[in-house]
Amino acid sequence: MSEAARSLLQRWGASFRKGTDFDSWGQLVEAIDEYQMEWQQLLRDFACLMFSFLPRWKILARHLQKEAQSQHNNSEFTEDQKKTIAKIATCLELRSAALQSNQSQDEFKLEDLKKLEPSTLLPRLPSEPGMTLLTINIEKIGLKDAGQCIDPYITVSVKDLNGIDLTPVQDTPVALRKEDTYVHFNVDIEIQKHVEKLTKGAAIFFEFKHYKPKKRFTSTKCFAFMEMDEIKAGAIVIELYKKPTDFKRKKLQLLTKKPLYLHLHQTLHKE
Repeated sequence: MSEAARSLLQRWGASFRKGTDFDSWGQLVEAIDEYQMEWQQLLRDFACLMFSFLPRWKILARHLQKEAQSQHNNSEFTEDQKKTIAKIATCLELRSAALQSNQSQDEFKLEDLKKLEPSTLLPRLPSEPGMTLLTINIEKIGLKDAGQCIDPYITVSVKDLNGIDLTPVQDTPVALRKEDTYVHFNVDIEIQKHVEKLTKGAAIFFEFKHYKPKKRFTSTKCFAFMEMDEIKAGAIVIELYKKPTDFKRKKLQLLTKKPLYLHLHQTLHKE
């Protein structure tokens, strides 16, 4: 895939998540606007809009379907990606119509739409002589109510002492399974900056998030962080803290006194 196509897919994904976040929080007007308007703006980068007289969600659907059905050899997308694009187009149409309908929104639920939501995991950076890259495998997290968490995932970010992002934020896919007091992920996160280039006092944060159907929004349940002196090859367990996430690490409260942790495995890559 070309860099242009990769960039376009990342921007589509960001807009998709923004719309589903509004949807999760019960901000339906904002969700409809995002589904209909933001995606149109993104599609202007993809192709000239030929159906400007149509509602914006139909514009999106038509263009995505057109790309999905494309037969020419120089298409930016593979056949599997075209199938995914076609699914997204159909699901956006169904969810947008459900939100605007006076009937039950159960005709096409938010949970159905979010099944298509891509994670934001990024590939490993190119290696540089003398520089170290870090891969963190998120194995599992221990929680006393692990089995009750709906669609759990982890947001990973690298912050400086002031809580400012040093790298792009990444979301894992939804957890693989839940067993006893553990939520299992087994997913690799590629830190998007060489270790030697991280500022003094930086930390890597892990925010555990899950969906609350009664309140209809995605909530942060707890968080953990790893400081620079903890970057070492091999397994590590780190403590869990109560929300809200304190990126400045000023007022930290442990989530529980029980021996429940975030389990990670680090791999260092150095040329």
